[in-house]
Amino acid sequence: MTGAADRGEGVEPPADEGAADEGGAVGPSVPVAERRPWRREHHGDSVEDPYEWLRDVDDPAVIAHLEAENAYADARTAHLAPLRQAIYDEIKGRTRETDLSVPVAAGPWWYYTRTQEGRQYGIHCRAPLTDRTVVPELDPERPLPGEQVLLDDNALAEGHAYLSVGAYEISPDHTRLAYSVDVSGDERFDLTVLDLNSGAVLDNAIRGIGYGAVFSGDGRHVFYVRVDDAWRPFELWRHEVGSDPDGDVLVHRESDERFWMGVDRSRDDRWIVLGLASRTTSEVWLIDATDVEAPARCVSPRREGVEYDVEPAADHLLVVHNERQREWDLAWAPLTATSHEQWQPLLDRAEGERFLGVDAYDDFAVLALRRDGVPSIRVLPRTRRSTPFAPDDYGPGEDVVVGNDPMATLGALGAADPDADRIRVSHESWVSPRTILDVVVATGEQIVHKQTPVLGVDLSDYEQRREWVAAPDGTLVPLSIVMRRGTTPDGTNPGLLYGYGSYEISLDPYFSTARLSLLDRGVVYAVAHVRGGGEMGRAWYEAGRLAVKQTTFTDLVACAEHLHDSGWVARDRLAIEGGSAGGLLVGAATNLAPGRFRAVLAEVPFVDALTTILRPDLPLTVGEWDEWGNPLEDPAVYAYMRAYSPYEGIQPVEYPAILATTSLNDTRVSYTEPAKWVARLRETVTNDLAARPILLRTEMVAGHGGRSGRYGAWEQTAWEWAWVLDQIGATEPLVGDSVSERSGDPRG
Repeated sequence: MTGAADRGEGVEPPADEGAADEGGAVGPSVPVAERRPWRREHHGDSVEDPYEWLRDVDDPAVIAHLEAENAYADARTAHLAPLRQAIYDEIKGRTRETDLSVPVAAGPWWYYTRTQEGRQYGIHCRAPLTDRTVVPELDPERPLPGEQVLLDDNALAEGHAYLSVGAYEISPDHTRLAYSVDVSGDERFDLTVLDLNSGAVLDNAIRGIGYGAVFSGDGRHVFYVRVDDAWRPFELWRHEVGSDPDGDVLVHRESDERFWMGVDRSRDDRWIVLGLASRTTSEVWLIDATDVEAPARCVSPRREGVEYDVEPAADHLLVVHNERQREWDLAWAPLTATSHEQWQPLLDRAEGERFLGVDAYDDFAVLALRRDGVPSIRVLPRTRRSTPFAPDDYGPGEDVVVGNDPMATLGALGAADPDADRIRVSHESWVSPRTILDVVVATGEQIVHKQTPVLGVDLSDYEQRREWVAAPDGTLVPLSIVMRRGTTPDGTNPGLLYGYGSYEISLDPYFSTARLSLLDRGVVYAVAHVRGGGEMGRAWYEAGRLAVKQTTFTDLVACAEHLHDSGWVARDRLAIEGGSAGGLLVGAATNLAPGRFRAVLAEVPFVDALTTILRPDLPLTVGEWDEWGNPLEDPAVYAYMRAYSPYEGIQPVEYPAILATTSLNDTRVSYTEPAKWVARLRETVTNDLAARPILLRTEMVAGHGGRSGRYGAWEQTAWEWAWVLDQIGATEPLVGDSVSERSGDPRG
């Protein structure tokens, strides 16, 4: 989300002021946002915010200003066009553009997605299944025998600058497909139901819904979620396919504005699972998928501070919950449970463990967890079937081990059918591309199906390491570092430090083909696992939210200082990057320590946090009070947020070069926030804007995730990273000029 407003009057630069480039020539004029009177008054505090008018997207002057900012950013970065093209070509050259995913067995079909060279989006397909234990040979150039194209996203995108597919749901009998599409980026979707035998459109009458749509057991009905004016999913509706939407049935309405709604279908197709959750409290309802008119049943009424999730397991329920403590345990309950008093312990977490979720199959359960900050998987075999069910029907469980990389991310991708004898698993690290494999539960056999190809690259050229950084209060913060092998901590290297630190979201190790373009130019890439995230369990999250949110920002500054002091990154060559709530992180850290960073890349940044969190009519705000506090009602929260909100705390000193990126149709973090932030930065800081520019770039048809389509995403990455590399003096590759020069034809 975003940040607040403040600082009163500033020195407004003349509208025709230009920035001199390195050669002394006058460059393009810096856009100057008009100042209009607007006052914020809360708890005896009065703040003039002359840029709040930028929130009115219907004002033609707003669009004109954003377009002027785009023109200025383009002009100030025109010299980077060759570097942008080089980075784009490198990403493209390392990628197998014509490829397909590993097929997933579901009922009588293999389901998978194809990509084709030159096409932005995936093509969803299926092929007949004869033996689920034998995955078809993966040949990207040939269709599987009997292949059927179900949905071509490229066709959906024709005539649109943006495309996002929300729901993609196959009916239990595999004869229908429900999918939803957003073509603006505002995350409001239109739903279509297809007959998979004929390809005919059965229904396209449901418009403007939220994420998620699931079929009833017989495929006759679709359950879908509607959002309110603040973009909160709050109503579950049932629609009979082919009928008039005016006759749709409201199944459930959530009146508490802190709670969001999500819907799913159980693996055995027996239940529609309705989840309701705030930041700290949850509640689950079950709807009989075979008797849609039967009343929904609550598994356990909400209790403030208690979170739980439910997995139907044929004749019982598996419940991951924090009933007894802030960390989570695993319980079982009868299928008819209506209270937490019916939960019985199945597995308690060990010290240093954090249970994340559970998947149920006929013969085993798969528990996702974190151990000492590392994602892991535990399989619990079902050794017997008691009547009634008993907790010791499950064995003690055994962790899945893949390779010997202590920094790898291991994730359960699951299987579609409840009677599966194996699970699909993914494995990757900062330096190892994603590997997809099956684990046969009874034997532990591991069958590798695919490792994401990285063309023309010797992956042994890269290395990763984990270091621990002492925060100001003495807490040790994990720091992941990735670099070219042989990089030495001699105090000369350029660096890019990434962080997030909110909502208990963990930054687990993942491989990025695009990141290699940074590493090949000598950049030391680091990820700060700051408090407010979830890497080290619930206590880690609690230590970086509400009244102790400042620790998130000071943790990042400490990690930056460590990179300097340890010699990994030169003091004048470190950039920081963060998006969304990570934009709040880098903005607040820059106010705390502007001299520690050379450049800041803030993507869809939540930098006007206080102004936004004071507005319950804006998307997300009421639910966010559990994350940040409620400054509308609490003067202490107001004062605390005002102290750290990036927009409020800009200092009249030299700042790093700053690039803020945003999208006009972003529902989660309004374009207004970075637009206001950039305007106030320019009027306040003492930068020589020729050497340390402050830029704003807006995608005029996109949402929170930026451009859609893989080529569009590569172009956006190349644009942003070319700017970063230019600022930290790392524009030239350390070896060769391109992927093709080092390794021949990049397409293999």
